[in-house]
Amino acid sequence: MFSTLLWFYLPASMVLFFVYAVDKAAAISGVWRVSENSLHLLALVGGWPGALVAQRLLRHKTSKRSFQRLFWLTVVINCSALGWLSLAPEANTLRLALGMA
Repeated sequence: MFSTLLWFYLPASMVLFFVYAVDKAAAISGVWRVSENSLHLLALVGGWPGALVAQRLLRHKTSKRSFQRLFWLTVVINCSALGWLSLAPEANTLRLALGMA
């Protein structure tokens, strides 16, 4: 099960790290930015570890409190969904379909 998760979370995190880097460069140069909603959606679907690393290494989106509150909410929702998927008997069919059983 954990190898399935690794193969999902790792690429999602790498993509979101790259998106944060692009957005940071855009912020510096004053050009088109990635929407915060897009960043949150990508974090919600599993890219939050990469977002967290990008926030710390790139020092991007760390001081905006409203962004941080919503970001951490996406982390909690994602982890809660993962916990449900991993443990709930009702999720067995979904685990089988995702190859996590």
